[in-house]
Amino acid sequence: MAVLEKIRVKFGIGASIIIALGLLLFIVDPSDIDTFFQPKNNVGEIDGKTISYDEFMNEVDRLTAVNLGSASPTEQQSIQLRDAAWQEFILKDLFIKNAKKAGINLGTDEKVALTTGSMISPIIAQSPAFQDENGNFSVANVLEIGQASKINAQVRLFWENIQNLVYNQQYMSKYNALFNNASAAAPFKVAKSIEENNVTNDVDFVMVPFGYSRDTTVVVSDDEIKAYYNSHKQLFKQQGSRDIEYVVFEVKPSNSDIKATRDYVNASYDEFASTDNVKSFLSKVTSEVSYDGHWYKEGELKSVNTKIDEFVKSAAVGKTSDVVTSGNTFYAARIMDSKHIPDSVYVKHILLKGANAAKADSLLAVVASKKAKFEDVAQEYSADENSVADGVIGNIGWLTQSRNIPGFEKTIFTAAKGKPYIVKTQYGTHIVEVVRTTKAVTKKQVAILAKTAQPGRETRSESYAKASNFAVAAADGAAAYHKAVDTLGLYSHPYNKLTEGVSRLGSVDNAKEVTRWAFSKKVGKVSSVITIDNKFHIVALVNGIHEEGTATLAEVAESIRQQLYYQKLSEKKSAEVAEKIAGLSTLEEIAEALNTSISSRSGVTFATGSGQGLDNAFIGAICAAEVGKISGPVAGNIGTYVFKVTARDTGAFYTEDDAKNAAAQESAYASQGIIPVMIQQADVKDYRERYF
Repeated sequence: MAVLEKIRVKFGIGASIIIALGLLLFIVDPSDIDTFFQPKNNVGEIDGKTISYDEFMNEVDRLTAVNLGSASPTEQQSIQLRDAAWQEFILKDLFIKNAKKAGINLGTDEKVALTTGSMISPIIAQSPAFQDENGNFSVANVLEIGQASKINAQVRLFWENIQNLVYNQQYMSKYNALFNNASAAAPFKVAKSIEENNVTNDVDFVMVPFGYSRDTTVVVSDDEIKAYYNSHKQLFKQQGSRDIEYVVFEVKPSNSDIKATRDYVNASYDEFASTDNVKSFLSKVTSEVSYDGHWYKEGELKSVNTKIDEFVKSAAVGKTSDVVTSGNTFYAARIMDSKHIPDSVYVKHILLKGANAAKADSLLAVVASKKAKFEDVAQEYSADENSVADGVIGNIGWLTQSRNIPGFEKTIFTAAKGKPYIVKTQYGTHIVEVVRTTKAVTKKQVAILAKTAQPGRETRSESYAKASNFAVAAADGAAAYHKAVDTLGLYSHPYNKLTEGVSRLGSVDNAKEVTRWAFSKKVGKVSSVITIDNKFHIVALVNGIHEEGTATLAEVAESIRQQLYYQKLSEKKSAEVAEKIAGLSTLEEIAEALNTSISSRSGVTFATGSGQGLDNAFIGAICAAEVGKISGPVAGNIGTYVFKVTARDTGAFYTEDDAKNAAAQESAYASQGIIPVMIQQADVKDYRERYF
């Protein structure tokens, strides 16, 4: 029991899922995954293998049990769990299968060494579940959990998941090493890199910018656009998406709603300040902050309200703050108790169940009088065989308010050290003893009454009526929609290239219903009122449909036109510059003819990233030009250049080690594309967005 609790409180959703997500070291671009066709009841297809909805959800349930036990995940945690589950399928059914084809395997001895032997995996070494109270890795904790996994199903689930993560990580490390070694720079490439980085150029130049005004003499024909499209179709792959517009009607509390909440808090104030059962009272008035007896130290309540935190810092026990207003929320705080208590306590216990529970008082007397050692009594009577922190039976280890065993939190922080006592929890009857504590600090138990004004029934009805009136006026299509927007003085939010996974529209969360609606309708359709979390009413219009696959010529024609326009413009400008400077022999003459000035740069090299803000085409021309000779014109991205290399020097500051390190970095960056390439080649299809 104690091992399981420590796993829950020390590991948890944050660490475990982060590790699962962190295993995917390579960047996976969702656009690499095909979502064009969705077989019924399938959430995806990986290298020809269909992933059914039930199979996928079984993996999600497994990860949920590992990370949360029986607790229900939040929406954000559910998203993390589903992503982790999908990554597990990608790793198992694609990456590891390919790794094994490449000759990579893990032997039995290697697996033992990674988990409990001589080469402990960082996943285990850096995990809170295997650290002692000082945050240091503990082999004893690993062995404790490994042993507990043999008799406890939930600990076994946790331990098997850790092993799976470790083995996956090792496969990835080996494959990455294989890839990087195979990508090692050849000697000629290293030599070329050294040469390119050690040769520097000083250059004087003039530049004529293209400008921002449109040159109407540069014309791109429809035939040119079509020809470019037909020869470059591979560049125009796209996800399925929709172009929509939508109007949002936010349901906000009215002035009368806010006043009613303020009046309610004021009317409840006296009872809050005097009641003997503050927990029951806060539950009755549905306070947004419940009372659980938590001990707060200075500064902890700033996240609730800074004024409340300031009051708690200086107020005495029994005092109640004035009502504090923050936006539409009203607060009052009451100091229930104040003590010097520690942040952490080291605890041991004896868990008594069944007939042994009746022996609690007599066993307490035995351990309190030191007639028998605590661990000896635990060895004979405790139902918890897994609490063996530091190798001693009965030792639970270090606990805090946030990492605790349910039922212990009310006593262990105020209990006297070395004085055992009895506590009853959902697990049974415990004899508990606090062995060590951290330094005590002043903490206070605080009850907080918090109420935020919510829209009342009348306010909600008025908001829905406005949305409904607009939906009726806009129902006949795009023209009616835009007319209603103008007539009613509303703002229509555009959202182009809306993909199927989008669940947030601007500041509106949980808007997946709008996305699903948009993907089920034709161009020109207007929605009825779609209500989101009773906070927003949305009316949407479909403006465009972009199908999965290759974009149509009509969809990309304008972007092609722009690209070809600038290509033609640069050619024209270069020809104009060449004509103006014909016969001129100095940069000064050229600058005057072009009505511009001479600029200078030094240390220009051909090496990647060393262009000092210059056009790449210009950098290449500089490095290839003859020293002392007027060169150009050269067409760049922003203008046309005429230049003269004034000096070229060869140094030795860029070494072979530098070249090899740069090649290694390039290889490491390239390795990020391993899984995306595998996904593309295996024709992976991810349909999850249509379910969740």
